[in-house]
Amino acid sequence: MTLIKRLFNIMYMRHKDENKRERIFNAAIQLINEYGLSETSMSKIAKKANVSASTIYVYFENKEDMLNKLYVSIKKDMSLAVFHNYDESITIQSAFEHALKNFSDFILSHKDEFLFAEQFSNSPLLHKLSLMEGASLFEPLFKLYEKGKSERVFKQVDTSLLHMFTFNPTMQYVKEVFGGRIELEQDRLDELVQMTWDAIKA
Repeated sequence: MTLIKRLFNIMYMRHKDENKRERIFNAAIQLINEYGLSETSMSKIAKKANVSASTIYVYFENKEDMLNKLYVSIKKDMSLAVFHNYDESITIQSAFEHALKNFSDFILSHKDEFLFAEQFSNSPLLHKLSLMEGASLFEPLFKLYEKGKSERVFKQVDTSLLHMFTFNPTMQYVKEVFGGRIELEQDRLDELVQMTWDAIKA
């Protein structure tokens, strides 16, 4: 076998493996959102992903391992969206509003992933390390909080409280939209970003 063909085969297998992993993740998200964590078995996930049950265990140790890796994967995608075109040199308010607007855009366009992450974040299956890894992906925002506190722009409270309050109002609004209880209105979302800023600024 020539070197070029060997490299092609390696790249093809890697791509194929990533496709299977994504299919498993997508199947898990859909089933868990529909039936819940406890009612979703690995065999059901394998069937929906169109892979053999044994294939899943090539990628993951067990259901708990798969769910934790899925959670971290979603958090990575979320952080990439939140910090897309993020610029630390602009004003603290502009950087804050930019990140929060990107966050709302992400969860609105990734409904299934958001709902899974919300459900799993309240599960005892979520490992502390996965939770910490997910939080660490938002380090630029934590730096912004610290900078804002040092410049007396933000309230002098624990940084984790600032982080919690930043996202919760938007998350609750989007849940109401997804639940069909309110209509999505961009003006309201913009107002919510402004209200969040007003609530945590000094």
